[in-house]
Amino acid sequence: MVLTTSPPTTGQEQHRRVRRRPDPQSVAAAVSAALSMGAYCLAMAVHGTYPFGARSRAVNDLGNQFVPFHAHLWDLLRGGTEGDLLFNWGSGYGVPFLADFLTYLMNPFSWLVALFPRDRVEFPVFLVTLLSIGLATALMTVWLGRLRPGPPWPRAALAVGYGVSGWTVSNGFADPMWMWGLVALPLTGFAYDWCLRRRRWVSGTLLVTVCWAGNFYTAAMATLGMALVLLVRLLLDGRPWPVRRRVALRALSMTAVGVALVAPVLTVTFPASRAAQPGPEVHYPGPPAFHDYLAHLLPGGFHASAPQISVGMLPLLLVLAYPFLRRVPGRERVAWCVLLVLVALSYVWTPTILLWHGLALPNGGPYRASFTLAGMLVAVAWMALTARPRPRELTAGAGVLGVVMAVAGPSAYVTATTWTLTLAGGAVVLALLLSLSRRRGRTARIVLTGALLGTVFVSTVFTVVSVTEQRDRDEWWRPKRTLDAQSLAARGAVRAENRWPDLRSEPGPHEFADNDPLLLGGQGGAYYSSYLPARTARTLSGLGAGWYMAGRHTVGFEDPVGRAVMGVGSYLDHGGADGFTRRSADASPVVTLRQGAPAAAADTVFARQEQVLGARVYTVPAARPAGGTAAGARADGSWRLPRGVRSTFAFSCAPGSSAIAYVPWFSGTVEALGATERLSGAYPMTNNGLLPLGTVTGAGEVALTLTGDRAQDIPRFPVGCLDRGALDAAVARLWASGPTRVTAGGHTIEAVFPARTSGGTAVVAVPAVRGWRCSVDGATAKAPGTLDGLIAVPLGSGATRVTCAYRTPGLAAGLAVSGVALAVLVTALTVSSAPLEGRRRALSACAARRFGRPGRLKRLGGEGPA
Repeated sequence: MVLTTSPPTTGQEQHRRVRRRPDPQSVAAAVSAALSMGAYCLAMAVHGTYPFGARSRAVNDLGNQFVPFHAHLWDLLRGGTEGDLLFNWGSGYGVPFLADFLTYLMNPFSWLVALFPRDRVEFPVFLVTLLSIGLATALMTVWLGRLRPGPPWPRAALAVGYGVSGWTVSNGFADPMWMWGLVALPLTGFAYDWCLRRRRWVSGTLLVTVCWAGNFYTAAMATLGMALVLLVRLLLDGRPWPVRRRVALRALSMTAVGVALVAPVLTVTFPASRAAQPGPEVHYPGPPAFHDYLAHLLPGGFHASAPQISVGMLPLLLVLAYPFLRRVPGRERVAWCVLLVLVALSYVWTPTILLWHGLALPNGGPYRASFTLAGMLVAVAWMALTARPRPRELTAGAGVLGVVMAVAGPSAYVTATTWTLTLAGGAVVLALLLSLSRRRGRTARIVLTGALLGTVFVSTVFTVVSVTEQRDRDEWWRPKRTLDAQSLAARGAVRAENRWPDLRSEPGPHEFADNDPLLLGGQGGAYYSSYLPARTARTLSGLGAGWYMAGRHTVGFEDPVGRAVMGVGSYLDHGGADGFTRRSADASPVVTLRQGAPAAAADTVFARQEQVLGARVYTVPAARPAGGTAAGARADGSWRLPRGVRSTFAFSCAPGSSAIAYVPWFSGTVEALGATERLSGAYPMTNNGLLPLGTVTGAGEVALTLTGDRAQDIPRFPVGCLDRGALDAAVARLWASGPTRVTAGGHTIEAVFPARTSGGTAVVAVPAVRGWRCSVDGATAKAPGTLDGLIAVPLGSGATRVTCAYRTPGLAAGLAVSGVALAVLVTALTVSSAPLEGRRRALSACAARRFGRPGRLKRLGGEGPA
């Protein structure tokens, strides 16, 4: 047997053979993300919610607003739409889009839609919520270690309570873009922690930029929340006040430059918000009852009466024990407890509610910022845990929990599941914390910590299931269908008739979701957005289209003249084997020519439609009370209807004409020409628009019977009689005089007319919102005129070409501010790099003097200084 020895290895080879152990903090962060996402998914699977159950049980807002937005993002990324980031030709008959994009679609996870088929876009929307939960939990795990050093695994358990907090499962999940706020809070915490350490100003600035770019609305809340945390840390800092003042200025400059780098998100959305149709009037009902607010600390409940601040039993028990921890200085305990109380109070006082929400009371709930308090609760819980609470202190916290339960017991928020999770979960968590507080061996501590993580996971699953079941009992949260076989067939039907920009293919009035044009394609009137321009809403309503949400949700025209003037050549109606029927309509081109100057404003919806059409097509008869209880005539000519009583009006129309009713705010039953229709109008929330009643037969008498749900007014002229022959002739004239060619780009439209000697006015069937600039034959572009709210461009004698382009208000200014901020950032980076380069050269020179060789320092295998 021959023994051989291997040659000696160099230090460098020995270094290569050293196996690098994974960083425990990184592993803990990954595990916390897996636990939070796993708990959320398991709860969704137990409940049967998409994607683990039937598609028809997809959560509400995924099914009515944001799936269509993400479908449109898919079209933008993959080239399936006529518009671009600046303008959306498909919705509202043409609306600005950049503000919507910056608000609803800038969560980085939203861009995953490009990786999936369009008919599966619901799944990446679900991933936006899921991955945001995971990333936020992982980042919180790491940030807690920056706040106070300590073992990573308890941090992971606490961070799960933040990632799947009451806010997440009650508010955030329904709006995927808000979930970025959950990520922004710990990210901002990293930036401000670097400020405390007076390092990484450039990196911190970029983190602020990432936060505000992903969703500026919740990022502002996260920035304010973490600024309050920084303030407390500065107050407790032992360094001299000048040093602390410089830290505060460093944080202020970091935030200012970071936000300025993404200035367009503010300079675009603020003007768009000011120009938007006002939403329903919002009044804060006042703070919740004390026991209701206190109840929201407990897990498993769902009630919109107070901020959703539950973070699970582990953080809650530690927070309640924190005031009793003798190892923590009294000044520190007071500071953090005061912060929690003041932030909690700030959520229920109107001036501070406005501060949290950008100086506007939100429509849909005033407690959207409560995730910041959830983060603070977890932070205080971590500081309590790192102080190694004694058994007596933990027991005191459990006693306070008992008081909280006794006070909160009468609240409607508290359910049987809340009691179970609080009592059983609290007992298990207390037992584990008491066991961990004693001196034990490494194996025992590992087992106990694992049990703590398992307890957090199981209780989180039960909490999410409980909240979801309670939430889905409310009609408002029940979903609408989005992407199923019928909607996919509808998309095919809409695209098959697409003749844009000559004509529009309208995906309504049949409705799958609140934003069907985004979901199905085509060019319709429906649009639901907080940024829907007031000019758009007023223009469409003035011409006879309906709306919801006080005008923030427009719908397309349902009458022949409205479709004709907007160039709707095809639309989807109700009925049919697939749930819809495709119909064709006689419509004028999208761009038309009117001879002469526009007439003065008309005073009825029928006259306004005729004015845009350029022809008389209506006879508007006077209304005559004919039966039932006589309606009362008011001084302005309108009619006052009593509540719950049938009121009949008679009208004289030409036989063969089409009767069209205009009772925009009427709520009740409409009977005419053998048909009955149920309307739900309510000023200013729901506008019924023009309602076709049918074809007039016999001697031409039309009886309109109204039975109102309440006492209400109807217009002086509630019925118009449409001459279909006159409409056909008017449409034919508009085609004959129309352009020979119409082309449309992402945010431009151009029409070429035949040469002629007379002038006229080119009318583009698009609402004339602020930002449009038009030119004639290449002349200087200027803001166009309007014809009842539509774009109208006067043409000089012999003019043949009109070009209109949309420029987003505020975009140029925002880009300029971002350019200045970028210059500041580059300057700071250059200045901060100079001392580092000097130190590197000094070290290199020192090595050359010491070892007699120039060049870099070698650290491996003993070939240079360590």
